Amino acid sequence: MFNKSTTAAFGAMIQLAREFIENERGAITAREVARKINLPSPFVAKILTILSQHGMVLGSPGPNGGYYLARPPRKITLLEIVACFERTDPPQRCLFGPGKCEQKSACALHHKVKSLYDHRTELLKGTTLAEFLESEAG
Repeated sequence: MFNKSTTAAFGAMIQLAREFIENERGAITAREVARKINLPSPFVAKILTILSQHGMVLGSPGPNGGYYLARPPRKITLLEIVACFERTDPPQRCLFGPGKCEQKSACALHHKVKSLYDHRTELLKGTTLAEFLESEAG
């Protein structure tokens, strides 16, 4: 359902959310995040840099530095995370190829596919990182 970068970002954000909750916004290094989510450190560092560029995380340099959430987990939606790495709007091309489907003469699947994307968007927009953590613990 999500690309590799988005999936890694979910894992990284979950680790940062845990640090936020357990250690009062404690910073965690990219290497430590990578170890916890079992991904290569350079890849996780790149993911954290992208999240930082989108204002999702902040970083502090130095030996005691690391990354931490820019906002509390309850104020970060899953859609915000996804939007850092992939398009969140419905595809503009028809599944049957270019020029086959237009709004005024939609193919048989057009409205169903749009509904699927709309539902996915609403689900991601309506779920915060904190809720994701709660469901994981539950």
